[in-house]
Amino acid sequence: MFENYHVFETEFAGKKISFETGKMCCLAGGSCLVRYGETTVLVNATMAAKPRDGIDFFPLSVDFEEKLYAVGKIPGSFLKREGRPSEKAVLTSRMVDRPIRPFFPHDLRNDVSVVMTVLSVDPDYSPEIAGLMGTAFALSISDIPWNGPVAGVSVGLVDDKIVLNPNAEEREKSTLNLTVAGTAEKVCMIECGANEVPEDTMLEAIITGHKEIQKMCAFLKDVQSKIGKPKINFVSQEVPAEMFEAIKDFAIDKVKAALDTDDKNIREERLAPVVAEIHEKFDEVYPEEIAKIDECIYKLQKFVVRRWLLDEGKRVDGRGLDEIRPLAAEVGLIPRVHGSGMFTRGQTQVLTITTLGPISDSQLLDGIDNEETKRYMHQYNFPSYSVGETRPSRGPGRREIGHGALAEKALVPVLPSVEEFPYALRVVSEVLSSNGSTSQGSICGSTLSLMDAGVPLKAPVAGISCGLITEGDRWMTMVDIQGLEDFFGDMDFKVGGTHKGITAIQVDIKNDGLTYDIIKEAFEKTRAARIHILDDIMLKAIPAPRAELSKYAPKMLTIKIHPDKIREVIGSGGKVIQKISAECGVKIDIEDDGSVFVSSVDIEGAKRAIQIIKTIAMDPEVGAIYKGRVTRLMAFGAFVEIAPGKEGLVHISKLDTKRVEKVEDVVTVGDEILVKVTEIDSQGRINLSRKDALAAVEAKRKSE
Repeated sequence: MFENYHVFETEFAGKKISFETGKMCCLAGGSCLVRYGETTVLVNATMAAKPRDGIDFFPLSVDFEEKLYAVGKIPGSFLKREGRPSEKAVLTSRMVDRPIRPFFPHDLRNDVSVVMTVLSVDPDYSPEIAGLMGTAFALSISDIPWNGPVAGVSVGLVDDKIVLNPNAEEREKSTLNLTVAGTAEKVCMIECGANEVPEDTMLEAIITGHKEIQKMCAFLKDVQSKIGKPKINFVSQEVPAEMFEAIKDFAIDKVKAALDTDDKNIREERLAPVVAEIHEKFDEVYPEEIAKIDECIYKLQKFVVRRWLLDEGKRVDGRGLDEIRPLAAEVGLIPRVHGSGMFTRGQTQVLTITTLGPISDSQLLDGIDNEETKRYMHQYNFPSYSVGETRPSRGPGRREIGHGALAEKALVPVLPSVEEFPYALRVVSEVLSSNGSTSQGSICGSTLSLMDAGVPLKAPVAGISCGLITEGDRWMTMVDIQGLEDFFGDMDFKVGGTHKGITAIQVDIKNDGLTYDIIKEAFEKTRAARIHILDDIMLKAIPAPRAELSKYAPKMLTIKIHPDKIREVIGSGGKVIQKISAECGVKIDIEDDGSVFVSSVDIEGAKRAIQIIKTIAMDPEVGAIYKGRVTRLMAFGAFVEIAPGKEGLVHISKLDTKRVEKVEDVVTVGDEILVKVTEIDSQGRINLSRKDALAAVEAKRKSE
């Protein structure tokens, strides 16, 4: 029945991977079922028959679909079905998009769709890597014009040893979470989170990963030669050469004059009349191709910027190749928030706000991996006004999610542990102005904001990008690229890190890949720039995390109790914990291991709650002093509750330092009084003394 059914197997980083095609999804342009361990991903690639009208870009969509049945879960939503993609799914889609996009024809305008559907997940075999490999396989054997193959591999660093495609246990131990993609010749994508890994170690990890990629590319090339479909002849949307040359001859000097400024607003003001002149002259010459005139104008700007760089070593704003734009760092700008920092690089400006909360404010995750909560949340917003445009805000898109995740990766390795700093942290980067590298600006702004909030970071983190221009065998890099150099260049090599090493990398390319020499030079340049930003700018604004939290931030106290005592602290139906929370004005979170987190803006209320919990969980101690509430009056004394469920008797003779005739003369029901535990008898009854507590307090006052 399945005449075209094929199964191809190979070894991938020491583990078997197989690709099945021809049984499922036979109407797609290219399809395969990837089996990697027990991880199974179905990948389909399709292309529209006709180009989309009126666009000047390649319409590629890449979707990584997480199905919770893959891990035996039913979605927790009301609808009980998967909704919008999770953040991790969006990031995986972007990770797969970046290495495959440069290898489509630049003049292709037909919609192309890649869909990766995760059917089952084996924790030791990454579905993300399986999806990337399935995408390369499906595109290679499809009829879609694509100049692959590419391949990708995950690289870890476990006990200082490089590990390819690490399993779940190795990922847990690894100080490096690196994904590398490339062709047989070059590296075309790097995505990384790392625990201050030195540049030379990072380069070694990339090269090791690329060597495995080369083997997989050879395998895919062989498969393509056996069963690959002939590639479709598409309708090229390339701008006619004679049109571009005519517009170039007419306007090149005017475009050069317009671009030659370090101010984005002035550049756009100068370009507007030049664009109008070009249309006035050429709209009549090419009445059927007016849209392509705008593409010629774009190409002309790109031609000018690249020629300046390659032929003259000149940048648009006049900087040297390794010169960073003017920098500024400020903290404490916004009142009442827990921490704030603003980082400015040229016309790129990012304001970041930090909010501290109890551990229960951590984000709950419902995905296909083992991560269930996220304590540190970094969010990035890119409003239209930041680039001088007007459009309604419709929530974060894939770009915003990706940039926020990159900054999050950069900061996670330097955050204090929960034991050291028992808070959930939300950091929001608001892009105020954008002219390139806002994601790296958000890394710097976030470090400033966290330090302003009093978060004891292990080390400050800064971010910087490196660009690239290539022409044949010629290439040159430049640090701190601005918008035009990003648009018209071949690479955006983003690196975040500390003095010690790298914490995050994201590399976007528009050419056919990077050589090892280019990567090495990018590391050298970004490290030098990063140290300059840290030492000369950021640490001068705030040399160390603030010693105290904002008065508006919740104060957090922790205690560890025996897990068997959790039920007593919570009480029947939560009555005890609710009572403590209401009386002390606190929020209480208890984890299964007995860790108790008490948060309150009022530190005295938090201390009182901790004391009550101690009393419940650890039994009163003879000689200890407690603040209790009078619950009953008897002729012979008063009963005082020192904690929910813990009540003792203060005999009338122990109510005061002087003789007491009637109990009512000293206390009434509801009074809060200090008492000292004098005895716990064989039946567990607690005897208390207000007299001894008052004497102890007075003695302490005198000694001070």
